[in-house]
Amino acid sequence: MADELQWMLITASPGIAKYAESCGVHRIFVDMEVLGKEERQKHLSAHKAAHTFEDITAVAGVLTKAELMVRVNPLYAETAQEVNESIACGASRLMLPMFRSPEEVEEFIRLVDGRVPITFLAETPQALTRISSYADILGKRDEVHFGLNDLSLAMGLDFLFEPLAGRLLEPAIDELEKRGIAYGFGGVARLDSGELPAEWVLSEHLRLRSRWVILSRAFHGGANELEELHSRIDLQDELHKLRSKERDLRNLDSQELLINQEKLRKRVFELARKGRSS
Repeated sequence: MADELQWMLITASPGIAKYAESCGVHRIFVDMEVLGKEERQKHLSAHKAAHTFEDITAVAGVLTKAELMVRVNPLYAETAQEVNESIACGASRLMLPMFRSPEEVEEFIRLVDGRVPITFLAETPQALTRISSYADILGKRDEVHFGLNDLSLAMGLDFLFEPLAGRLLEPAIDELEKRGIAYGFGGVARLDSGELPAEWVLSEHLRLRSRWVILSRAFHGGANELEELHSRIDLQDELHKLRSKERDLRNLDSQELLINQEKLRKRVFELARKGRSS
């Protein structure tokens, strides 16, 4: 189906990347970001591994269909070098994290110079609020992804899905839809795992007409090699179940999707209260 949700998986393992591609993963995500991440997310269980240029080359060498996206560091003195070397090593898309202003967007676009498309990771309150001031300068294949981890931290919230539960993304999404810019947000866990049902998160992706979602660590269990992945999870089966649930949810009407949004809202704020009291 042309309108199916597209999946991203973070890994620097060529074996896992190739297998994930064969299972239908659309984009492999190599993560070079290290500047400031440990300090911001030190109390979270989120992905923090620092990948390398050698990892980009190795993963690029095994992919035949999936896009290879590389997240570089936030803009700093060596960004031009990071951009050039990432592209030379095989990146087919770059992601810019932690930007705050239209000027940063313009600068990154200038440095990439049309060689690959860009995903702008809107994970600061400024990037979320100012989206109409930079959306018009994005290229036809550029995208925006709303990063819930850092966005919730910067807002002083207690649980990463609070911006979604509070419907804070929707004005920005409206601005992107006006311009035909693709977008996604956050990540999704395996079905029947975790404190927040994945089907409610999926339901929000459909209600908000999202295109992209990151497959959470629950889909690889922290595995660094393919054999380790196979010992922990049947990725193909888990993705089949996820896609089947998505297709079921697409049969819901707008009112039923809003009912799921209300379920998610209540559960997210319960978990936020639990976090504050623990």
